[in-house]
Amino acid sequence: MLSVSHLTKTYGKNKACDDVSFTLTDGSVTVLLGPNGAGKSTVMKSVIGLLRAEGEISVGGFVHKTPEARRLLGYIPELPSLYPNLTVSEHMEFLARAYKLKDYKERVNTLFERFELTEQRKKFGDELSKGMQQKLNLCLGLLPEPQVLLLDEPMIGLDPHAIKELKLLMEEMRQQGKTLLISTHIIDSVDMLWDRTIIMQKGTIRANVEREELERSSQTLEQLFFSVTEGLEEQA
Repeated sequence: MLSVSHLTKTYGKNKACDDVSFTLTDGSVTVLLGPNGAGKSTVMKSVIGLLRAEGEISVGGFVHKTPEARRLLGYIPELPSLYPNLTVSEHMEFLARAYKLKDYKERVNTLFERFELTEQRKKFGDELSKGMQQKLNLCLGLLPEPQVLLLDEPMIGLDPHAIKELKLLMEEMRQQGKTLLISTHIIDSVDMLWDRTIIMQKGTIRANVEREELERSSQTLEQLFFSVTEGLEEQA
């Protein structure tokens, strides 16, 4: 469903991503791991089309910047970008109209209930706490029900209930045959969720491993991560 081939992004003489390639299948959850500055956000922003980069990216067989691909693709950024003069409900209404969604109000209500935003409906974006802003950020990304969803550090700032609901929703999406790519540097937050992990360091992929493969090696995800990233540092 999502294919990235030879993705390279350069800032001056620095390569934020260097020849990154991977393919994600339908009904899978992939965790994109790496320390700060590894290139994870560059990959995410390149896929969604926020950055120009060399290489080829396709979503459902369509070039990622085409209208056909955009209809399949969703993105939840690390930092919420809300409108201070729109209420919580108006944010959802604005997005629904932008995507030309139909019969969406029941889904809005369900998302608000799951993320405990029902009582916040009439509050403006700048009146919300950081945690509530992140919950609204999640609801906005989930409302269009994309076939491919990119989540950049989605659990930062969430309370335990919201984390539980987000994990349940991720599992529901996987069961529906959707494709998820989760970028994070907090291994514990995704340890039980993933089907595949891609570990990046210094702009390149250092490991691309399926869960079954890792289980056969008797390694934990944390052990794999440190063996890859710290081993590289020792060689540098």
